[in-house]
Amino acid sequence: MASSTSRPARTRRYWLFKSEPDHYAFAQLQRDGHTHWHGVRNHQARNLLRDEIAVGDGVLFYHSNHEPMAIVGVAKVAKAGYPDHTAFDGASDYHDPKSDPSDPTWFMVDIAVVGPMREPVTRERCKQEPALAGMALLARGSRLSVQPVTKDEWNVILRLGGQKESW
Repeated sequence: MASSTSRPARTRRYWLFKSEPDHYAFAQLQRDGHTHWHGVRNHQARNLLRDEIAVGDGVLFYHSNHEPMAIVGVAKVAKAGYPDHTAFDGASDYHDPKSDPSDPTWFMVDIAVVGPMREPVTRERCKQEPALAGMALLARGSRLSVQPVTKDEWNVILRLGGQKESW
């Protein structure tokens, strides 16, 4: 019998993570199987990584700064937010001398590959889909490398990419 103090199960949430394919492409995630999503140096995105993103959440993997810019694959969160060790590594491109290991500024999560889109879903294709009109990715000036995605947006993207809606 469940305790009266038990919390209800958390509903899966959905995210879009951006990566430049010449830095870390979805093909590399497929080879690796999993990775830690490190190097995010934006406070709003950091807050999502630290406070909101949880194990089991879905991730749309988006190739940015590339032609065409597109959602190319699906991943899932394998480990919730924890301190980004690259901030403490003086040899890292992501080193932040102001970040203190006892009170870290930056966080990361681990993701695991689910699979590629059968058809990449380009930014232009997203703009043509009325159901995606409110998607954060399409907002003017949207530059966050980690963005929330609604369940409805998630399902539309998976359909456009030829993926199963349930995984």
